[in-house]
Amino acid sequence: MIILKTEAEIALMREAGQIVADCLELGNKLIEPGLRLADLDGEIDSLIRSRGAVPSFKGYMGYPASTCISINEEVVHGIPGSRVLRDGDIVGLDVGALWRGYHADAARTFAVGKVGVEAQRLMVVTRESLAKGIEQARAGNRLSDISHAIQAHAEAAGFSVVRNLVGHGIGQALHEKPQVPNYGPPGMGPRLRPGMVLALEPMVNAGGPDVYTKSDRWTIVTADGSLSAHYEQTVAITENGPDVLTGVLHTGLDGGAVV
Repeated sequence: MIILKTEAEIALMREAGQIVADCLELGNKLIEPGLRLADLDGEIDSLIRSRGAVPSFKGYMGYPASTCISINEEVVHGIPGSRVLRDGDIVGLDVGALWRGYHADAARTFAVGKVGVEAQRLMVVTRESLAKGIEQARAGNRLSDISHAIQAHAEAAGFSVVRNLVGHGIGQALHEKPQVPNYGPPGMGPRLRPGMVLALEPMVNAGGPDVYTKSDRWTIVTADGSLSAHYEQTVAITENGPDVLTGVLHTGLDGGAVV
């Protein structure tokens, strides 16, 4: 069952979303060569708790950290530890916060120092793919209109979308129905209705779409070792169009510089 949210519930999710957006902005300030991933996780954990919220990910199905931090060929669910960022890396930062019983969830991919042209283009196209999906998150459309818009934009640029992982509904639970694939034909699935809240999250690979899970049982990586980028926003369906609850969709290259 897809759970529709009231205006009051969406307002609480927007407050949770602001906390998440602030965490991503903190990441934007802190991410640089030499940063230890565990230190970044600790800073974001502290920010979430300082606002009276709880990290959505910590302890979720046994997950050991408050953020997911995924580097280069890591698609999602990277566990922050002693690894240090290096110049030229791209790093996906995924953050969730639980505030007054409601979750918000968002992710951005950042350039670390100077990154190559392919990495820059991958980041830009993935972010644009998310924007294309959000444009379709309108009452009356079908769920797969979002999926198709994401896939079409990513593949037109010569990239591939991960098919084993999906976006999702969100609310009092971190993951609710419906699942939101990042591929498929338009005009399929449930009709979008005001009150639906979806975490839309394209995961786009520079190479093929296949992925596998590492021995830590969490970190998902590209099967061919190619770079991967991940962007996510929590979006409410309203009578007046999509309402992004986790902050603005950034249009420039996040962090770093291109070489």
